[in-house]
Amino acid sequence: MPDTQAVQIDVVSDVVCPWCFIGKRRLEKALALTPDVPVEVHWRPYFLNDWIPRAGISRAEYLTTKFGSPERYVGIAKRVSMAAAQEGLVYDSSKMTRQPNTLDCHRLIRWAGARGLAPAMKQKLMDLYFTEGGDLSDRETLVQAAVAVGLDANEVRAKLASDEDVEQVENEALSAKEAGIDGVPCFIFGGQFAVSGAQAPETLAEMIRRAAKGPDASAAE
Repeated sequence: MPDTQAVQIDVVSDVVCPWCFIGKRRLEKALALTPDVPVEVHWRPYFLNDWIPRAGISRAEYLTTKFGSPERYVGIAKRVSMAAAQEGLVYDSSKMTRQPNTLDCHRLIRWAGARGLAPAMKQKLMDLYFTEGGDLSDRETLVQAAVAVGLDANEVRAKLASDEDVEQVENEALSAKEAGIDGVPCFIFGGQFAVSGAQAPETLAEMIRRAAKGPDASAAE
């Protein structure tokens, strides 16, 4: 692989997946460990909870449906909060009152990506949800999030009110599941291999360097 050819990293994830929140930060640390390797990161949509209606549901209803009761999630939340804190992130489940359908969030990331702002958009949405308890099913909350990263409020508001890119996002998320991705985050390196879960930065860095060698590298070793 020529040195000038960037390694494409496809990150399949959802903005309401806490390990995707942590995994994004760990990927950023991995990139800092491999400054000599050019990369292109693409954020791919995934619906962790594709059964949730577009309007969203209460967090209590969600936790009851998925875990049996909100109380059963307390221990998990503590473990996630500790893991997030180790990465300099704040995971505060006590502030979360709504569980959103994330279709519109993924549309925002797609639109931001056209201007090179996908990472910022994704981070803003996750910070809103995990740290501030923002309601990502509220359209005006999404508009303000988009404005915060540099998008135009009126343009975003009009797009959200339309069906623009709904089918494209849904099809891409479905394709990920049909490809066998049943857990996120999933990192795909150079279209060659994938690793699932919020892996350590060192592991992700190793995968980046491996992908940079090209598909024939392992055969030559």
